[in-house]
Amino acid sequence: MTRLARAADRLATGSRAYARRLGARAAAWCARGRRDDLTGWRAALGVFVRIALLALGVYVLARLVRALPSLMWLLTGWWTIASWRAGKPAEEEPQEAPIGPDVEAVRTLLLDLMGTGNGVHLRTVLAHLQEHGQWEGRTVSDLRVHLGRLDIPVDRGVKVAGVPTWGVRRRDLEAPSPAEAQEMSSAPPTAA
Repeated sequence: MTRLARAADRLATGSRAYARRLGARAAAWCARGRRDDLTGWRAALGVFVRIALLALGVYVLARLVRALPSLMWLLTGWWTIASWRAGKPAEEEPQEAPIGPDVEAVRTLLLDLMGTGNGVHLRTVLAHLQEHGQWEGRTVSDLRVHLGRLDIPVDRGVKVAGVPTWGVRRRDLEAPSPAEAQEMSSAPPTAA
């Protein structure tokens, strides 16, 4: 592959990755508008307002570009630089664990997010992680798969504030993990 072809491939790959990242950030921002203390359409009103704000922003940007076509050069340069950075080859990227390999640390995080409640929605966990600079561009499905790999039970019907969706229940976290249960079953019984 020639140098020019590698550069074009990096820009194309980066452009796709950056577009996905922007879409995921916009979706996460809109999802954070949902209120857990309300039910029905009132709970989702914040989401609709944020979607309307995004649509208004796109409309204003389109009007600005029509009024000032030279603004397109600035936007193109910005997109090219962002795509170039996002298209960095995988061997150059630092390797890091998204949540971390320590299952107990993940359990502690989930229990902290639950507070006094009986469960936590995965979208709440994902929003918390993204607010702290982790799991950017990832979805609730990715988090669900990752928690499954860590043997943390995830259920579709977890109710928080009367709304059932994918989440983790307190009773599942407070039960011994499969590794701990295996250790307890293999330990010899002690005489009293």
